[in-house]
Amino acid sequence: MPTSRARRAVRAIGGTEVDYVALLSFRPSVSGADRDDALMRRAAWQYPEGIDVKAEYWPLAKAVQVVSIFSADSYSSVMELVFEWSDVFDIDVHPAVSAEEGLQIGAQVMGRLSRLQQS
Repeated sequence: MPTSRARRAVRAIGGTEVDYVALLSFRPSVSGADRDDALMRRAAWQYPEGIDVKAEYWPLAKAVQVVSIFSADSYSSVMELVFEWSDVFDIDVHPAVSAEEGLQIGAQVMGRLSRLQQS
C-alpha cells in the first residue's frame, strides 16, 4: 500500500498538489534596518491559504536566509507568497519531491522512456 506521501506524489503528477522548496535570500540593497523589519513582519505573517507548510528553516548561511518546504493546491498561493516577500528577498521556488518519492516516480518514468525500450 503506498504511503500518503506517495499517494500525494501521484496526485501531484496529475496536477492537483505539488511540493515546493523556496529559497529566500536578502536582496543586496536591503539595509540592516529593513532586515530587522522583515523579521518582525514574519513574526505576524501567515502563509497564504492553500499552502501547507512542511518546514521552514533559517540557516546560518550567507547565500540563503530562509528555506521553506511546502505543498500548494494552486499556483496562485505560491505567487502570493513570492509577491508578499519580493520587496526584501530574491526568491527561487522549485517544485520538488522527497528522495523516496523521486525513487518511486523515477522508476516509473524510466520504464516509459522510449530511448530505454528494447526493440
